[in-house]
Amino acid sequence: MAPMSSIESKPTSASKPNGDAEPRDIALDRQRRILLEVAARSIATGLECGRPLELDPVDYPEPLRAIRATFVTLERDGALRGCIGVLDAFRPLVEDVARNAFAAAFQDPRFARLQPEECPRLTIKISVLTPPEPLEFASQSDLLDRIRPGIDGLILTEQGRRGTFLPSVWEQLPETASFLEHLKRKAGLPFGYWSDTLRVSRYTTKSFGGSFSDIDARIQARTPT
Repeated sequence: MAPMSSIESKPTSASKPNGDAEPRDIALDRQRRILLEVAARSIATGLECGRPLELDPVDYPEPLRAIRATFVTLERDGALRGCIGVLDAFRPLVEDVARNAFAAAFQDPRFARLQPEECPRLTIKISVLTPPEPLEFASQSDLLDRIRPGIDGLILTEQGRRGTFLPSVWEQLPETASFLEHLKRKAGLPFGYWSDTLRVSRYTTKSFGGSFSDIDARIQARTPT
């Protein structure tokens, strides 16, 4: 599946277990640090070699080998600098983070390729998505009643078009009707569009992040000289 660009969620507090929808112990600080370090190393590898970090998932803790979908967002001085992710989980979590971090730095079509001098001002944010849940609804008003503002990320599909908003977009579009209408536009549909064939799924995210400089310093501190 081709990566999708979007706006990332803000970091949240430690997540709660959610059965099969969330890898066990993903909320532990150590595993979050591992994922952030993988993202930073993949960006550094891209700057040095022009390719993402190559890794073997078997070398990582079992929860990080679970098949999961993620988005990786880069911010420079608090402003969006790149965001790439996938909606359909198809590879191990740790590998998905490595690939999406590289893509956010070098393949987001909205931005030029990341340059080395930007790294000290860079923040990395990772969002791990729960599997999408199809929503059942009989009308647009019924759909609006089923959407959970501030919680749900949405995937809208219609006529071969697809668009998504991560939960963080509620900060910009807090009204449910406006959120849905802008999502239609993102999917290439006009405001006010409605069809009985329109489909919507929802998901949630668990998000965390850190500055590239701090993450890189931790990596360097453990690297033998």
